[in-house]
Amino acid sequence: MLSKYRWWRDAVIYQVYVRSFLDSTGDGVGDLAGVRAGLPYLKKLGVDGIWLSPFYPSPQHDHGYDVADYCGVDPLFGDLAEFDLLVAAARRLGVKVLLDIVPNHCSSEHPWFQEALAAEPGSPARARFHFADGRGPAGGEPPNNWHSMFGGPAWTRIGDGQWYLHMFAPEQPDWNWRNPEVGAEFDRVLRFWLDRGIDGFRIDVAAGLYKHPDLPDADDPEADARTRDSVNPLAWNQPEVHDVWRRWRATCEEYTARDGRERLLVGEVSVPTAREHARYVRPDELHQAFFFDLLSAPWNADAFRKVISEAMQDIAGTGSTVTWVLNNHDQVRTVTRYGEPATEGSGLGAARARAAALLMLALPGAAYIYQGEELGLPEVVDLPDDVLTDPIFRRTGSRARIRDGCRVPLPWSGQASPFGFTSGAESARPWLPQPEYFAEYATDRALADTRSFWHLYRDGLQLRAALPQLGEGTLRWLDTPPGVLGFVRGDGLVCAVNFGTVPTPSPVSGTPLLSSGPCPAGVLPGSTAAWWISDL
Repeated sequence: MLSKYRWWRDAVIYQVYVRSFLDSTGDGVGDLAGVRAGLPYLKKLGVDGIWLSPFYPSPQHDHGYDVADYCGVDPLFGDLAEFDLLVAAARRLGVKVLLDIVPNHCSSEHPWFQEALAAEPGSPARARFHFADGRGPAGGEPPNNWHSMFGGPAWTRIGDGQWYLHMFAPEQPDWNWRNPEVGAEFDRVLRFWLDRGIDGFRIDVAAGLYKHPDLPDADDPEADARTRDSVNPLAWNQPEVHDVWRRWRATCEEYTARDGRERLLVGEVSVPTAREHARYVRPDELHQAFFFDLLSAPWNADAFRKVISEAMQDIAGTGSTVTWVLNNHDQVRTVTRYGEPATEGSGLGAARARAAALLMLALPGAAYIYQGEELGLPEVVDLPDDVLTDPIFRRTGSRARIRDGCRVPLPWSGQASPFGFTSGAESARPWLPQPEYFAEYATDRALADTRSFWHLYRDGLQLRAALPQLGEGTLRWLDTPPGVLGFVRGDGLVCAVNFGTVPTPSPVSGTPLLSSGPCPAGVLPGSTAAWWISDL
């Protein structure tokens, strides 16, 4: 009965990093009113929905991923009335709205954590988190050897001598999901937002809620879940986490049963294999989970074919669809990641990023686009140390994994910063400085240039919506020369990508429907993707 409402199976969702999207107040920080003002732009682009980064009340130690109140709006971004206006405007345009929920940890300023700090060791208030006595003389060493994913130890000591666990920054204490009060509180939070009309949740750190009950030492204490191949198994992917997703899925199904409008749960699941990933998207758990292997794969035809095949076999086999991503707010922007060398505006990086976009949009399942990717924005690699805000930089002193470079506010118009991002005076300064070269990527210029990244994405999304061969379904691989990846979707839609730099004969004859660069008949240039209709 509900299958026709399962919009999420092949949806294209646009990630809005709220503080960097569009500023309506002139304070240099994007806000919910700015998102509402930008909805027509996103509708014109052709996306099915938006995912909003956290806008909850927060001291902003990790840009909102340190939540102090899960049922409010930080004044920096607006208020609940503005949120309701945003949801209503999106509904009128037919754009779905997903919220980012952060169930692994909260802010150290959350009322429950403040209550825990004021309480005695062993108290019910502390049992909502992971408090423990230290080791060594006078308990002066952490309870175990775990390391934070933001660098340094995963434990911080408080005044009475106990320690608390934080797998990220000290300002982000981890919830203890073995305490039933925590689960009950998040049940309340889900219903609060579902009652306000949202279409679902993107779940932060979806594999990390439960820790081993004994909190033992790790074999690899510096394991970093974001690398996926060196996860600390004692703090990640514990079996009990699946019970949470069954409970949340049941809540969503309850709302869907009321009005036939299916609510979505999509998880940030970082686990080593597609087979483990598939466990999170079984029919009674998450609807979808981000498949990061495509993002992390080297620019190589064999590598891409391997990860796509594994995803289709293991994830699509559960009855879910694969959720493809090329970028997000934690990753180096695609143009720079694919560039050689990795510098702003690398021509090779841009060509590869355009080809990768067409490849992703041709794959079966859903796709997520990080804001600015449709403009071809490069990573801002030369931000001075004194403007960096990423807690990874504060914790490690290293720029190696910092994320500020992909979070610089979007350029909308004009020749100089703030490029239309803020409505304030000409002297208004965005919260992160925009480089001068952002003028080349401004939205107004992109819309006016039919050869731009924006038009490539828009044309791809239009064809994806119009052609029955695209979206949900299967694919069949083509025999192709080395360095070329080709597959058929449905009734004769062919996608091929030349991962090399030397032109090669195209796998099918005719003129492409759409290509990521100039594509003469019969030829597939290097670093180019194209779609054809064929009788194959």
